[in-house]
Amino acid sequence: MSEAPKRSTAREYLEALLIAALFLGFSNTFVIKTFFIPSGSMEETLLVGDHLFVNRFVFGAADTGLERALLPLREPRRGDIVVFRSPEKPTVDLVKRLIGLPGDTLQIVNKQLFVNGRRVSDDAYVEHKDPRTYPNLPFLDQQRRLRDNFGPVTVPEGEYFCMGDNRDFSYDSRFWGTVPARYLKGRASLVYWSFGGGTSDGTWRGWRQKASEIANTLIGFATETRWSRTFHLPR
Repeated sequence: MSEAPKRSTAREYLEALLIAALFLGFSNTFVIKTFFIPSGSMEETLLVGDHLFVNRFVFGAADTGLERALLPLREPRRGDIVVFRSPEKPTVDLVKRLIGLPGDTLQIVNKQLFVNGRRVSDDAYVEHKDPRTYPNLPFLDQQRRLRDNFGPVTVPEGEYFCMGDNRDFSYDSRFWGTVPARYLKGRASLVYWSFGGGTSDGTWRGWRQKASEIANTLIGFATETRWSRTFHLPR
């Protein structure tokens, strides 16, 4: 009986790399996704340069009781930090805090949030960095008119209201409306790396710019990494 032909070492490495790539692609699509923070709208909860693991499984749909018993699935909750597709530009992902559930009535009065008529105690995570308070008057631009005095509005069924923790400098549901449930991608679970040496805003500007960003990251990795935020759990 003839022996099976031996595979070359190069072929074994190639097969191993392909399997690893498929596994990472699957997990990034269905289970864990990575995401980085390009703006300050969630400060101080999340900083520019924070790199996150996003649990894509947590909001997944389960059809049977067995699936719900075995898998860590649940409905989105008020207070979750969520990653979702932008309602204005669905090719762009955003990260905000989920403030309003379907059916909730929300209102902001002089920077203070009310949900279903009750004042929300959100001082633990909300930042107000601008001491000015703007009225909701038609002669003001939208960014100021709706920032500090807003609503009341009721969140439609199947949608969610999201806001940044850095309330005075966040472009969120106050300005572009609610987020459809199908746009939710997952919940921010863990900061696995935080880099303070300059972070891309996600806009593609060519290979030269990308090479420069990679070089800057490599050069500043040891000195610009915020080591104290490694494995930080955002709340």
